[in-house]
Amino acid sequence: MLGIIDYNMGNLASVYNACSKFTNNVKIVKDASDIKNLSRLILPGVGAYKDAMEHLNSNDLKSAILDFAKSGKPMIGICLGMQLLFESSEEFGFTEGLGLIDGKVVKFDKSQMNKDLKIPHMGWNKILNKENKLFEGLKDPYLYFVHSYHAVTSEKNIIGTTNYGYEFTSAVNKDNIFGFQPHPEKSHNNGLKILENFINL
Repeated sequence: MLGIIDYNMGNLASVYNACSKFTNNVKIVKDASDIKNLSRLILPGVGAYKDAMEHLNSNDLKSAILDFAKSGKPMIGICLGMQLLFESSEEFGFTEGLGLIDGKVVKFDKSQMNKDLKIPHMGWNKILNKENKLFEGLKDPYLYFVHSYHAVTSEKNIIGTTNYGYEFTSAVNKDNIFGFQPHPEKSHNNGLKILENFINL
């Protein structure tokens, strides 16, 4: 069973509908007790990092997610969900994250960007990808982005980068944990292929 975590921060319907194209075994989960029985987990997200972590902490979801990650079963974070995988974020001050991947989340640095570029980074952009199971059948795909912050992490975790004024990390993988800054569920065939590859792991 593939579970999509509902923590009041995700565009759940889009993710659910996209995954349902490839499997009937998908459900939205709210309760921490349901997570341990899943075979795959998606942490979606749209919104503020601090609010998201407060919800995960107050509903025992953080510990359930960490236990799931330790199980070795595949897990993917999307957009805010990817950012939550890291140790911390500077959005609205310092907030501790899940700590599943080393690194932090920072705001786009306007001093390194063309003044005509706006924040948030919104729209279609290319991921320059390394070889990875989730990119099977794809090469440097265009995907849909909406974000003002991005992750800074070790090179060993990075499976995809994107340029928006400067190069930033847009896809990561550490063991059974994956993360995508863009929204595969909103990225037509390229994004659907990524979700299909994840479901087929």
